[in-house]
Amino acid sequence: MKYIQSKFILCSMLVTAPALTYAQTPDEEGTDSLARKESPEVQVAFRKMAQKDLLGGVSVVNVEELTKKNYNTYSLDNMQGYIGGWNGNSLWGMDGDHAGYLVLVDGVPREANNVMPSEIAQITFLKGAQAVVLYGSRAAKGAILISTKRGHAGGLRVSLRANTGFNVAKAFPEYLGSAEYMTLYNEALLNDDPSAKPLYSAEQIYNHGSGINPYRYPNINYYSSDYVKKACNRSEATAEISGGGQRARFYSNVSYYRAGDLLNFGEAKDNMIDRFNVRGNVDVDINRFISTHINANATFYNAQNAKGDYWNAAATARPNFPQNASPLIPVALIDPNATSALELLSTTSNIIDGKYFLSGSQANSTNVFADNYAAGSSKWTSRQFQFDAGLDINLDKVLKGLSFNALFAVDYATSYTTSFDNKYAIFVPTWANYNGKDVIVALSKEGNDEKPGTQNISGSSDKQTIAFSGQFNYRNTFGGVHNVSGMLIANGYQQTISQQYHRISNANLALQLGYNYRQRYYADFDAALVHSAKLAEGHRNALSPSLTLGWRLSEEGFLKDSPVIDDLMLSVSGSILNQDIDLAVGDNEFYLYKAVWTQNDGYAWYDGPAGKYTISTRGENDDLSFIQRKEFSANLRASLWQKLVTVDASFFINSMEGYLIDQPTFYPSHLNTGYPDASFMAVQNFNNNRRIGFDFSINANKRFGEVDLSLGVSGTYYDTKITKRDEIYDNAYRYRQGKPIDGIWGLQSDGLFRNEEEIAASPEQKLGSTVRPGDIKYVDQNGDNVIDDKDEIYLGKGGWYGSPFTLGINLTAKWKDFTFFALGTGGFGGYGIKNSSYYWVDGDDKYSAIVRGRWTEATAETATYPRLSAKSASNNFRTSDYWLYKTDRFDLAKVQITYDLPQSILHNTFIRNLSAYVSGANLLTFSKERKHMEMNVGSAPQTRFYNIGVKAVF
Repeated sequence: MKYIQSKFILCSMLVTAPALTYAQTPDEEGTDSLARKESPEVQVAFRKMAQKDLLGGVSVVNVEELTKKNYNTYSLDNMQGYIGGWNGNSLWGMDGDHAGYLVLVDGVPREANNVMPSEIAQITFLKGAQAVVLYGSRAAKGAILISTKRGHAGGLRVSLRANTGFNVAKAFPEYLGSAEYMTLYNEALLNDDPSAKPLYSAEQIYNHGSGINPYRYPNINYYSSDYVKKACNRSEATAEISGGGQRARFYSNVSYYRAGDLLNFGEAKDNMIDRFNVRGNVDVDINRFISTHINANATFYNAQNAKGDYWNAAATARPNFPQNASPLIPVALIDPNATSALELLSTTSNIIDGKYFLSGSQANSTNVFADNYAAGSSKWTSRQFQFDAGLDINLDKVLKGLSFNALFAVDYATSYTTSFDNKYAIFVPTWANYNGKDVIVALSKEGNDEKPGTQNISGSSDKQTIAFSGQFNYRNTFGGVHNVSGMLIANGYQQTISQQYHRISNANLALQLGYNYRQRYYADFDAALVHSAKLAEGHRNALSPSLTLGWRLSEEGFLKDSPVIDDLMLSVSGSILNQDIDLAVGDNEFYLYKAVWTQNDGYAWYDGPAGKYTISTRGENDDLSFIQRKEFSANLRASLWQKLVTVDASFFINSMEGYLIDQPTFYPSHLNTGYPDASFMAVQNFNNNRRIGFDFSINANKRFGEVDLSLGVSGTYYDTKITKRDEIYDNAYRYRQGKPIDGIWGLQSDGLFRNEEEIAASPEQKLGSTVRPGDIKYVDQNGDNVIDDKDEIYLGKGGWYGSPFTLGINLTAKWKDFTFFALGTGGFGGYGIKNSSYYWVDGDDKYSAIVRGRWTEATAETATYPRLSAKSASNNFRTSDYWLYKTDRFDLAKVQITYDLPQSILHNTFIRNLSAYVSGANLLTFSKERKHMEMNVGSAPQTRFYNIGVKAVF
């Protein structure tokens, strides 16, 4: 269930790791068992493994350790600052057009935003195909495993944490005031037609600009302190209680947070988001052979908002609109002798603060200010209940090393909106000027006040998830050197979503076989038998195999006694994953293999009713099959100079093959007709995409005197290419094949037209609007003397699945009882288009400050913006390199200073640990396009978050 995510910055701590193999249990014998006990355990697909035995394609974040020095508010935010392979949007740049990476919380498909960092012990990122193959089709784009905390044997442990802080807006869009807007709008009219009369007179412009009467001549700044606060509060409190004995252990988490809003008037003053959560995890050892666990979670979420979309209005409503009336006008401006006006005003109860009435115009009888004051409010409510239980049985008495695990989960989520929907009257004033003073001499009324007092319910939705997995596990060591493992798994889940006919399902059988010799030579084979109801019978099953080989070079004689290399592991993997999550044509996912026939009405003749005819709209293809992810990857993991430096690096190349097409260009055109809209063409597997890239994570730890320093640098680079595409164009430069998947395509600009002579001498631009001096001039790519869609070329990578290169840097410095932590993240190599309403302005749009650089005859040589137009300017406002910009940026994402009270002070108290901290999140952006990147248009502003917190452990 989705809800509004916090914008505050998440920070996490890296424990570098890569992907799957064998971990020996503590009671197993062997020469390497002690080393394995010391190696931290990592949650991977259907099991936990010693980090030492991981091979490649996996990275791990130890969230529980991180939160000791870094307070977080969202589970996944800025994880790219610690690990390679995750760029903030995707794993290894895998697209999410129909379905992205899979998120599993305690082994169950759930939303990452419904688990708070304080509940999390560890997050595992499964990047490589070999790391996710056991999960079947749904994890073909990678998986993120979130493991919540569990209780440990020992006395009762209570942890309390309280935080409060303020979100401060980073930037607001800048728009022109009324006088400047009116002046430039007159200019736009003249640009379209030199004989046109100005819409606004010089007197009107003066009145709006002088501020002599802002109620009669409005000059509305939607971002002024009258309506928007400088900061809003977010506060959170969390209690964690854990404990237990050898037989049973428990962990519980109770948390609540509330966040305010930047709006500062009307019902919007009460805008807020709050969340209350209760989690309980219990582990019970029934006897020496059987253990079980039960996890339960309940989340209550509310978001209250005033009516009206204020931030959208702020980006679209003109400063002088509606004309001749501010949205709020003092009652005192009504002429005392205008008794009819006062009597009419007495019919409304919406007198704001006892002195303002709601105003507008006949053509605009509602506005966002009146909405906030009088239209009521709405409250979005979400309730989520999650339950899962697991059973573990040790079958050593049947066969040494054999065990069985089962998991069953039921989640239910519901959401709905309650609202009080009021109507209101606005009053249109008639102004007069007596002795130099503006007064209202008459009012006309538009609409009526209606407050039914009825609470309405709308937008109800629900979602149910049922998941099950059962598996036999085998782990054993022979001769103290041959380590063998295996798993046989049955896994599946089904999600039922309201108003969606087909359930989301994933079901597969899986097999894992692993072997390593003295933790030196490794072999791991994984396979999944996947099933899909989207395909025709006889084609619904497919086998997804994966093979990984590993070699620990540091155990070889030539490196074993090296003073430099502590550990050096090299692994390679080859995988073929079959998936159905991208089997879709538009919104259609099911029965795409079937032919479709439909019946249409024919012509209605004069002498009788219309006849009917039957047509085919899609041909049949029972051979439609899975899309495949074919991948080769290599991983290098090293520890150097007694863990002074650790390195984890991966290379990958994968091909996604068999994306669907529904109108093949290689079929005869007579199989597809325009009228009637008929087709005999079948949906087919055809298109292919390729990705190639690498990721890395380097960590260094060193003590200098009394200061412990830790520095981590991580990065991910990926490049995409369309390797096969069903397309046909007249010109080679238009083909998408061979270009990036996330390519931006548009026209190549050649400056602005200077005069009519230049327009006449240039190719005709058939782009939907009349071309005039000051419009953008484009390059004729194909030489046909016409500018149209056929002249679009590749402009750059869009970075739709994350920046082509992502960089993360984290630094920790500890001195005595003080800890300093800083996190920086960057994205490089992508491009974007400035195409919001702030940049693309024509017709009656609101004018932003960007238009000050507009073309005029006087600025023809220096203009940075096309001419203004009061009509459609589709020639200018289309994708082209004129609006292209680089998205390169580096962000100072987090800084925190923590002070831990010395144990010498707490020694004789009931407090085990006490710490206080201050932090700042989303602090600075370094980029040539910083102003653009920090500015939101049509939505709430980006914010910096300044927080103070305290944590006590009892």
